Amino acid sequence: MHQTPRMQLRTGKGATAPLRIVGVDVARCLALVGMMATHVLPLRDDDGSLTLTHQVAGGRASALFAVLAGLSLALMSGGREPGRGADRTKVTLGLVVRALLIALVGLFLGGLWTNIAVILTYYGVLFLLAVPFIGLRARTLAVLGGTWLLVVPVLSHLVRPNLPPRGFDSPRFSGLGDPWQMISELTFTGYYPAVPWLGYLLVGMAVGRTDLHRWRSTWVLVPLGAALAGASWLGSEMLLRQTQVQRALLDTAPEPGMAFDQLRRVLEEGTYGTTPTGSGWWLAVHAPHAGTPFDLVHTTGTAMLVIGLCLAVGRLWPGTSAVVFGAGAMTLSLYTLHVVLRTPRFLPDDDPLTLLRHVMVALVLGATFRLLAWRGPLEATTRLLGRWAGKAAGGTAETRLRSRHGGPRIERTGDSG
Repeated sequence: MHQTPRMQLRTGKGATAPLRIVGVDVARCLALVGMMATHVLPLRDDDGSLTLTHQVAGGRASALFAVLAGLSLALMSGGREPGRGADRTKVTLGLVVRALLIALVGLFLGGLWTNIAVILTYYGVLFLLAVPFIGLRARTLAVLGGTWLLVVPVLSHLVRPNLPPRGFDSPRFSGLGDPWQMISELTFTGYYPAVPWLGYLLVGMAVGRTDLHRWRSTWVLVPLGAALAGASWLGSEMLLRQTQVQRALLDTAPEPGMAFDQLRRVLEEGTYGTTPTGSGWWLAVHAPHAGTPFDLVHTTGTAMLVIGLCLAVGRLWPGTSAVVFGAGAMTLSLYTLHVVLRTPRFLPDDDPLTLLRHVMVALVLGATFRLLAWRGPLEATTRLLGRWAGKAAGGTAETRLRSRHGGPRIERTGDSG
């Protein structure tokens, strides 16, 4: 979870007019609400069908967060022009500090009594893995990200049989006693495996290296995202209709003796981050949190589609959107509060009323903090310590740059916390 990067345009007279990519806040707010909904609402309706909430947000809300994380990393490291030399060093040190802080918050939340697979520790690892790529430009990041989404899940499929069997708890401080187990889960076998998920960040960084203040971003992201999402879904469905594929999946399913309709029902609910490794045909699955090429490309496409639409909303109604979706500027704090509120002492029930309360708390706090121009408490803390780490390397942690076409000087600062 991130705070939306601020941008400051310096005019010829030295005045500074603060700008904000409001659409990114809108997208983050939607991702936050989507994750809340999947955490709170039951998987199935009374008739046994998958609820609309899980059909829409299952696996997609968390992927949207990850793509947005990459977008923010691009903005905080220079936007369209990645920082160089000392500037990159300052950004890198700040990012490492913020990543560690986010991971620590995640370990704390993982120790609470909830039914949530806490994402923050995985997030911290993702940010650390992204450090070597922050100097790359949009085209290189796009090619690398697309390749990563297709190839790395195959490598993960081959590597996972040689790793320790996974647990199903969220990462927590007690897990530090078995570092190899924790590293395996954080990188390959857990709920949000960081190595395959790095593809999300790389694609998000490619998006963040473009000019998000132009309508062209929407005109590119929306159709491209829709095409990727649709093509990957249809491609997976075509493969899953093949008799030999169905037989291979049933022969290697965790529960033997299942009919394919039963397996389909299980896959509707998701696979908790990975798929079985008994057959290579598991890579054809597009189930939520499957971590296969089809799943990753599909959810990357839906994330791009949502970001494009949210950028349009932010451009059309910037003032209203900034307040109504202000929760998107403090998602780290609000996600943490949401997890705490899911403990038995507060609002643990799985029903629409509980979801409404969680969402209203987030929206009201987000709007209030936005109107008062306050940062979320965890965002402020990670920003402060991250900037301190950057200054420790010498000079300011802000990246100053000139636009590629010789326009006004732009100062971009961003928060990864």
